[in-house]
Amino acid sequence: MDRRLIAAFERALGAEAVLTGIDDCLAYGYDNSSYRANPAMVLLPTRIEQVQAAVRLAREYKLPLTARGRGTNTTGASVPVERGIVIGFERMDAILDIAPGDRTARVQPGVLNGDLQAALAPHGLFWPPDPTSAPFCSIGGNIACNAGGPRAVKYGATRDNVLALKAVTGTGELVEFGARTSKNAAGFDLSRLLIGSEGGLALVVEATLKLSPKPAARAMLRALYRDMESAAEAVARLMAQPDTPSMLEFMDATALRLAREVGGADIPDAGALLMIEGDGDPAQLPELLRRLAGFAQGDGCLDITIPGSEAEQAQLMAARKALSPALRSLASGKINEDVVVPVSKVPALVRFVEALACESGLTIVSFGHIGNGNVHVNVMYDKADAGQTATAEACAGKLFAEVLRLGGTLSGEHGIGLAKRPFMAQAFTPETLTMMRGIKQLFDPDGILNPCKTLPE
Repeated sequence: MDRRLIAAFERALGAEAVLTGIDDCLAYGYDNSSYRANPAMVLLPTRIEQVQAAVRLAREYKLPLTARGRGTNTTGASVPVERGIVIGFERMDAILDIAPGDRTARVQPGVLNGDLQAALAPHGLFWPPDPTSAPFCSIGGNIACNAGGPRAVKYGATRDNVLALKAVTGTGELVEFGARTSKNAAGFDLSRLLIGSEGGLALVVEATLKLSPKPAARAMLRALYRDMESAAEAVARLMAQPDTPSMLEFMDATALRLAREVGGADIPDAGALLMIEGDGDPAQLPELLRRLAGFAQGDGCLDITIPGSEAEQAQLMAARKALSPALRSLASGKINEDVVVPVSKVPALVRFVEALACESGLTIVSFGHIGNGNVHVNVMYDKADAGQTATAEACAGKLFAEVLRLGGTLSGEHGIGLAKRPFMAQAFTPETLTMMRGIKQLFDPDGILNPCKTLPE
């Protein structure tokens, strides 16, 4: 990058906030996907004014600017445009305020989800979004992709747990949306518009989060099933009854084997497993579990047990969270899709995935937050085999087409990024996409914020 341009950013942000070394920039050129690109510059602001200055300079010089949290995204959403600029928020990591009486916390975007949870614990509170990467993903990243996690089935995803945002638009203006109150009927709800926009509309620089009381107790059921379809039928029954589980996780037979062999969980062989959790008053938990177990029973149910100790429950949960990296033991290539369908359509989706695996001859592993209808479908293939690679990519296209036919959506929590961008034209009508582009134009008139992502060409 031109030295005069570098000097302009150093004057505006301070030399300590500007990285241009090849090795320094390389670390900001990838996320948890297969996409890579080398930025020409990395900016690490500590104050809102620096973010505004960075955006104004990027706009002046027509430079693409990609926001980055901790790079845990799986769709390439935080991968920069080649030779563009990354603005990382890792140094804006302050918890500005915790208000237990209001059940709110005000934070900067670089705060780690896990660090926030630790700070809230003494107050008996927690922030519900709990993705697998919670110990090392940032709140800003959670906001960018509307992160969820296992307990979103009861407590909601990020969009349901943010009250207000401060953000810098593509023109460098600081805007504020929402309020610190749980009820707000004043004006347009633009906070929810920014959540899930992957940094393409504005850069979030502060968030007011809605907190929940930490349950006094949790307990888990482990239900084993003959096959995926019988487990899916049980999910439909469980989500139709009055008691909402605080977690409802699913693993197919291959995921079960990995949880046992790689994750160390003590699980018998079965066609599928459901992890069903209830939370609340310790005195009422046994009766809640009894009711949940009753709905989990049915054709194809092999066994329902309560893990004997908190340690066993923690081990089972840890094995579930270890599944994604454990898949690398099956094949060198993985297409990981986090599709969502209405809960009543989960059995149909499961049947389709089983048929797709037979038709393609590839191993397809399914697990996920099935209480929301959110299934992580992992198509495994050999990267060195061109035929398998093409077949895997075709499987993804067929999966998306079926999900949309069932009334579902392309992503529950991973976002669109680069990976799913080509399928957006199937998911939305031309009129809707035109409106989305108009909103993008309003927030970011020169198209500098995270370009070439989300919206199709």
